[in-house]
Amino acid sequence: MVELLKTLVSYETPTRDKAAVDKMGAFMEAKFHELGASSVTRIPQTEVGDLLLAKWNEDAPGKPIVFLIHIDTVWPLGTLAERPTYIDDQDRLFGPGAIDMKGGITVALETLRGLKDRGEMPNRPIWILMTTDEEVGSVYSNPTIKAEMPKAGLVLVMEPATIDESLKTMRKGVATYKIDIEGLPSHAGNQPEKGINAIIEFANQAMIINGMNDLKNGRSVSVTMVEGGSATNVIPAHVTAFVDTRAINVRQFQETEEMLLELTPIVPGSKLKVERINGHTPMERNEAMIRNYAQVKRIGEAQGLTITEASSGGGSDGNTVASLGIGVLDGLGPQGDGLHALHEHVVLNSMPRRCTLIAAMLKEWVFE
Repeated sequence: MVELLKTLVSYETPTRDKAAVDKMGAFMEAKFHELGASSVTRIPQTEVGDLLLAKWNEDAPGKPIVFLIHIDTVWPLGTLAERPTYIDDQDRLFGPGAIDMKGGITVALETLRGLKDRGEMPNRPIWILMTTDEEVGSVYSNPTIKAEMPKAGLVLVMEPATIDESLKTMRKGVATYKIDIEGLPSHAGNQPEKGINAIIEFANQAMIINGMNDLKNGRSVSVTMVEGGSATNVIPAHVTAFVDTRAINVRQFQETEEMLLELTPIVPGSKLKVERINGHTPMERNEAMIRNYAQVKRIGEAQGLTITEASSGGGSDGNTVASLGIGVLDGLGPQGDGLHALHEHVVLNSMPRRCTLIAAMLKEWVFE
């Protein structure tokens, strides 16, 4: 597992570099065949790396259990030269993309290898859907996720576990909104009264937006970027701002969107446009999630594993799957820390534990 993880990290896969991502895609395709996939389908993309859908036992009865993985990372080409992979004295492997999510990919592949080598592959369909643009919101892979995941009985999202190795049974919804404000320029000295100040309009709106926060109940609404004005002596005619929103459930997510889309201008003559540019609805800890977690906890404890759960303020493709009404469990990758940070690492001895858990799930899982 350590050698495979090192190999995967050696492929630098920034989302927007299709050629680099496709190199790892070719490696993954060969690996799927090596592990005995009955079919591997390439789903071509023009803007990002091609997607792959690999299937094992595809003619077996029942709905498939699907591993959902992504091979893209946030790190640009050249990062490995600056931060080579290494293992410290606590058996933690450091490297760009190690925990997000090449550690999870390692666990998925080695679970299948272990079952295959031991002659214990269960007689049920098992799929892996490999995407390539999760780090930019899965804009290009979403159509495939939404087309293929409704065929599944259970989706295992191989995002990393929490720092204490918990599964993620709740993820907040996340959405980004763009606000465009139009005013009217004029000379700030000679005729300031002739202008319509877009920055003043934005300042008013920013205070309203800040008032939408309800942190106690899980909603955050944050102005995160703003740009406006053209010169120090000109009444500003335009402002563009971005707002990050997080919500704990679908109702709250929808309410937040309604409040933002209903914003109206305050400064006379100004114009205001609000649009959502991306987003994931929440992955709620609902009754189905509670039942799925209870089953994985039973399966894990039978293997001598301690299984715990936690929530996350960030989104993943698990949010998308949950919105389709499909059974999903997230955070099945290994333990680690430092997602998108310089100290990104995998706790190596967590990988066999995760493989043990998932192998037992594949053999024993009972659909509702």
